[in-house]
Amino acid sequence: MAVNMKQNQSIITYFIIKGISDVPELQAPIFTLVLLIYIIVFVGNMSLLLLVCLDSHLHTPMYFFLANLSIVDMTSSTVTLHKILLTFITGDNRVLYLACMVQLYMFGSLSGHGLFILTAMSYDRYVAICRPLNYTIIMNFKICVLLASFCCIFGFIQFIPFVWIVSKISCFSTNEIDHFICDLVPFMEIACSDITILKRLADIQGLIVYIIIPFIFTLISYIFIITTILKIRSRIGRRKAFYTCSSHLTVITLLYTTLTFQYLVPSNSLGSKKICSLFNTAIVPMLNPLIYSLKNKDVKTAFRRRIGKFKTDKFCCIITCNVIEMKEKNFTCCM
Repeated sequence: MAVNMKQNQSIITYFIIKGISDVPELQAPIFTLVLLIYIIVFVGNMSLLLLVCLDSHLHTPMYFFLANLSIVDMTSSTVTLHKILLTFITGDNRVLYLACMVQLYMFGSLSGHGLFILTAMSYDRYVAICRPLNYTIIMNFKICVLLASFCCIFGFIQFIPFVWIVSKISCFSTNEIDHFICDLVPFMEIACSDITILKRLADIQGLIVYIIIPFIFTLISYIFIITTILKIRSRIGRRKAFYTCSSHLTVITLLYTTLTFQYLVPSNSLGSKKICSLFNTAIVPMLNPLIYSLKNKDVKTAFRRRIGKFKTDKFCCIITCNVIEMKEKNFTCCM
């Protein structure tokens, strides 16, 4: 469907999102899979967030950043996956022009925000292992808030130029977006006006801001971390030191592997970019709480502690209710 237009904002009122697959037989399985993934993402990250907030033993810089990452993951998954679910329920795969621009901005900003949070967490692990005696002084509450604020503000500022340029595109060959979200690559695919500036900005900023700078900071942190760990004479001490950063290392390995395939491996297939986007927006947020829960002793201990406290409080409440019932016959326990 060709849509040739000079005044983009005045003529295009909506875009058509083609989704993950056009095969009708696959729509129900895809909906079920996406819904299951979204539930796991939301429940897993919300549980981890509540655990960090409620358990005082987890009120440390590492878990402060992890709580921020959980918020980013839940928000990012909601922004990107909701249209797939709504399309199946309503049968309407149209997205208003303004809503598409908002989704494009939120997706790009949250992707950068999450990546910067992981970079800040690598610095936290560096201080914890390489400067353990000064850890509480260096990573104080004020510094943690400043780092988290910088990650958030910079993440949302750096994507503004992309959205501004896309909103100024004066001609599209079609209003069908071959993707499950309003992403930058599909917009460049359907633009028929000059997008040289957009392509250069995407190549330069995408490569530098999303890969090179965060990767260099993370790599430098882990070079110092590994060097310090190798200097530890005790095998148990080395194992314990490596264990403290193993969860973070697993997460960033997954993320940078996907980013490498998405940005650095030459591919003309939009389908491969769809898969990479789906992995970053759904699978990685789903795996994050599982990795930090299964590989982290502190989180598992805190979880058991909260479950134990819940059972204790419930038992004490039942006992109290029974005692009150014995004294006051008209009182009914609600437990």
